[in-house]
Order: sequence, then structure tokens, then C-alpha cells
Amino acid sequence: MSFFTKLRERLSRSSSKIGEGLDDIVAEGAPEAPLADRPSAPVAPPAPPAPAATGGLAGRLLGRGDARPDDPRRALDDDMLEELEDMLVQADLGVETALRVTANIAEGRIGRRVSSTELKELLAAEIARIMTPVARPLPIYPKKPQVVLVVGVNGSGKTTTIGKLASQFKAAGKNVVIAAGDTFRAAAVEQLQVWGRRAGVPVMVAAQGSDPASLAFDAMTRAEAEGADLLMIDTAGRLQNRQDLMEELAKIVRVIRKKDPDAPHNTLLVLDATTGQNALSQVETFRKLADVSGLVMTKLDGTARGGVLVALADRFGLPIHAIGVGEQIDDLDAFDAEEFARALVGL
Repeated sequence: MSFFTKLRERLSRSSSKIGEGLDDIVAEGAPEAPLADRPSAPVAPPAPPAPAATGGLAGRLLGRGDARPDDPRRALDDDMLEELEDMLVQADLGVETALRVTANIAEGRIGRRVSSTELKELLAAEIARIMTPVARPLPIYPKKPQVVLVVGVNGSGKTTTIGKLASQFKAAGKNVVIAAGDTFRAAAVEQLQVWGRRAGVPVMVAAQGSDPASLAFDAMTRAEAEGADLLMIDTAGRLQNRQDLMEELAKIVRVIRKKDPDAPHNTLLVLDATTGQNALSQVETFRKLADVSGLVMTKLDGTARGGVLVALADRFGLPIHAIGVGEQIDDLDAFDAEEFARALVGL
């Protein structure tokens, strides 16, 4: 099963919420057929024509879902647009993004009668337009070792994300080293060691409670000596409103830069999709202290708040390197804007 087939299936809570909302918006304002126009007995509808072949993985996996002529339709007017804005805000796209998306859908279409399928197609196109510029895989540089610092709040999925990425990079032929920088939580270290054994990747650890900045420095020294392509450094989970923890993260960055002024070459912020709009404030805070260069969003399979990823793309424009929909190794994959947009709206 391909990743985005799983995404479509596991994002059902978000896609159902948005898709059903669009169905309701259209149905609410669609006029009923006059009695004279209704058949006196049920008539089996003709079989719809086979969909035309479409290019791209999205077309093959998700289909294009062309509206049937007898689908309910509603005139696109101010009332309908207001309902659409409210629905998008509730789906965690945020007020600004919802207003912008709705305005773009309305442009040149006021008064036109649309079906819910057509509305979904329009919405998916707008979401894909916002997200295409940020859908970029983690860049790989010739610099050795390329230092990837991974940050985020407690429970966001940092440790699992590091393990999955390390395994994928190792499978692609890269020499990877992991540093277990969450020196305060034995479970995080053990989890990374499990992933390291699974992927054949060495994991550097330090005594529990030791200085994570010192571990990061030592890990860079070892990775350089061993000619590693990538050094991935885990960090302890932090609440963005805990100043002491955020200062500790800033110290890790300062120490890394003493070893290499250009490092970390990537700082990945791992976000939990279930936090909804709180993810926006997390990005604001971590950018100030750790110079975040890209995002990974996890747990899209467990939330009805997948729309927050659209808000993040619209506000910050940071690269979205990968998204996760589960715990297995193949449940983390590169972000694809069109596939995500169509899955999110329920197409």
C-alpha cells in the first residue's frame, strides 16, 4: 500500500470533517426539484462513465471524482462563502488562511452553481497552491558530517521521527550517526537504540542527566572522525513557555556552532498534528532560539486538525520535509502537496 493511500484512509477524521462540511454547505442551499420533475418511481441511474485517465500519482490513487449532472448544486454567493470560511476555521486552517482561500475560490465564480465535488476540487487546488512551494525533501549537502538537530515539545514524536529518517537515509546508502541528546529520559535513549539496531546505525549516548550540549559536541567529533554523512541529534522535549528549557536548547546550538560555525545545517521542528493551532506558537518560539529550517508533522492519522498544516505553510513558508501517519517505518514519507490536499478534503 502506498503512503498516500494510507494517508487518505487514516486522515479520515480530517477529511470526513471537511468533506462532509462541504457536502452540507452545498446541500443546504441547493433548491429542491419541483414535484413535477421528480420521477414517480425509482429509476436506476445510468452507470457513470469510467473516469478518464489522469496524470500523476494523485490521479491514479484518488481519482478525479467528476461531478454527475444530477448532483445537488448551489449558487456561490456571500452566504455560501461565509459558511465555507467558518467550516475552514473549524478545520484548523486559521482565520487568515480561511479568508484567503475562500476569496480565491470566489474570484470569477460568484453566482455560478457548483456541486460539492466541484467545491472540493476548488478547495483542494487552493490548498495545493499554498503548499506546493513548501513541499521539499530534507536537503542533503556535501558537507560531512551534515548536522541535523531535531527539536520539539514533549510527545511530538521527535525520537520516532529520527529513527525513521535515519533508517531511510541508511537504506539510501548514507553513513548515519545518531546522538541521544535527551539525556534526562531513559526511555527516549532506549527507543533510539532500538531504532539504531533496526537500521544498523550507531547511537551515541551519555550518562543520564549529563549535559546534552557536551554530548552534541562529542557526537560531532566522532561523526567527523568516522566520515559520517549525517549526524542526527535528538533533544529533550520542551514546552515553549518554559524559559529554562528553551535556554538549554539555545546552549546546544551555541556549542554546536563552536565546533562548526555553519552547523546545525538543518534544524527540524517536529510537530504533533493533534495540537492544532498551538503548532503556530511552537513554530514562532522555536524559530527564535534554534533557527528552524524545516518541519515534520506527525500523527496526522489521529486528528481532525490536519488543516493546521495549511495554516503553517501559509504563515511561515517553512519547508515541510515529511509527514507521518503511524508508527511503522513506512508511515513517514516526503510531503506531497497535491496528494495531501486531495486527501484532506476527502477526494
